[in-house]
Amino acid sequence: MAKTDKANRLKPQLPRGFVDREAPDLRATAVMLERIAQVYELYGFEPVETPAFEFTEALGKFLPDQDRPNAGVFSLQDDDEAWISLRYDLTAPLARFVAQNYDRLPKPYRSFRSGYVFRNEKPGPGRFRQFMQFDADTVGAASVGADAEICMMTADTLERLGIARGDYVVRINNRKVLDGVLARIGLDGEEHEATRLTVLRAIDKLDRLGIDGVEALLGKGRLDESGDYTKGAGLEAEAISRVLAFVSAGQGSQAETLDRLGELVAGIEAGEQGVAELREMLSLFEAAGYGPDRVLIDPSVVRGLEYYTGPVFEAELTFETEDEDGQVARFGSVAGGGRYDGLVGRFRAENVPATGISIGVSRLMAALDALGKLDSAEAAGPVVVLVMDRERIGAYQAMVADLRKAGIRSEMYIGSSGMKAQMKYADRRNAPCVIIQGSDELEAGEVQIKDLIEGKRLSEEIDDNRTWRESRPAQIQIPTGDLVGAVRDILAAHAADAEAERGR
Repeated sequence: MAKTDKANRLKPQLPRGFVDREAPDLRATAVMLERIAQVYELYGFEPVETPAFEFTEALGKFLPDQDRPNAGVFSLQDDDEAWISLRYDLTAPLARFVAQNYDRLPKPYRSFRSGYVFRNEKPGPGRFRQFMQFDADTVGAASVGADAEICMMTADTLERLGIARGDYVVRINNRKVLDGVLARIGLDGEEHEATRLTVLRAIDKLDRLGIDGVEALLGKGRLDESGDYTKGAGLEAEAISRVLAFVSAGQGSQAETLDRLGELVAGIEAGEQGVAELREMLSLFEAAGYGPDRVLIDPSVVRGLEYYTGPVFEAELTFETEDEDGQVARFGSVAGGGRYDGLVGRFRAENVPATGISIGVSRLMAALDALGKLDSAEAAGPVVVLVMDRERIGAYQAMVADLRKAGIRSEMYIGSSGMKAQMKYADRRNAPCVIIQGSDELEAGEVQIKDLIEGKRLSEEIDDNRTWRESRPAQIQIPTGDLVGAVRDILAAHAADAEAERGR
């Protein structure tokens, strides 16, 4: 095969903000997603899948008003000159799906979906342009019972994944309460929409910047350690004080928190309605046995997106771990969502209530890994049948066929290398054992099975080379007709050892 001219040779590299994912990560992800789906199905939710591309206008307020909508999303122009974009999240596509199929879907419609979403933003450490989310939503239910149920389901999901009670909390608030506070300081009405959004985003940074940082962003602005300046909302001192009182109201019991919120929005209809909805949710949590160690009313939770119209919630991991530099670190929020009653209504004449939550899959996986709860152990590879005599390749293929018929993952070596290289290949494939049949074994009607896992274990225990050679560890010779049974016994022994190790 002719070599490619060096000057024309492509450099193998990925675009910034994208990553390749290999077998251990994919297997661990599949296990985690299956466990989440089991909880969601237990609650009566059913799976649905929407495509990666949507019409750009269907994705909503995220997009700039310009000729080429390429800020925030990846977009292209179709052959009919319509703009289509890779989905920014899984919520807007669901809104389109429900609106398009509204008449035939049961209402409320309870669904879940997972998949990659895409952000055309500047990548950075831990910030990717393609990442996975797992969403659950209820569409068509105006009752905050639907919101409460999603919060309880989220708590159950985290525990199903192995996160102990006390290592997480689902924090809950209601945007109507914040709307009431903002109305009290004169920020109601469309003319104040930009200022309200700035206030909202400032509060959303509380866990990262602390109360002083939020106070600066509510006022003139904030200069961070790098010298970057963020313009503030420009509120007066009294208005800032009221917003900070709202953020800090979550002290004492849940009932006391609600009482303080009620005082802050007394006489403001939207705010009073928000407090009443939180009280109703609290009663449902208490009735179902979900205490503040699992779900907690917290006024500092506001969520940054504009489309939320009622209860909002975040699932936060509270345990501490160490980062790569040995510093104490917390994972923080791994899921978030809320009520978005106006999103489906963008496609229909009538308003359609909806609520949902989205799990950040990669972040949650990293947390599970830190806890030792991620099923990321390298899966056993296939049994490898070595090819010792290429004129007998049909016989080797027949062995593989017998193993596969018995449900044993296996393969025949199809390269062109000798035995030493084939053994190295089997080792790299993480094969539990290899099958060897040379001319001597063939003449005797036998095969050799070399247990690679047991061999590795014994090699750590036997230091003397002579003893190693004489013991021929983890290698047996059996009649060819006993191959399937012998391999099955070896794999069963490995499984038992692994289970015993997990139980220690």
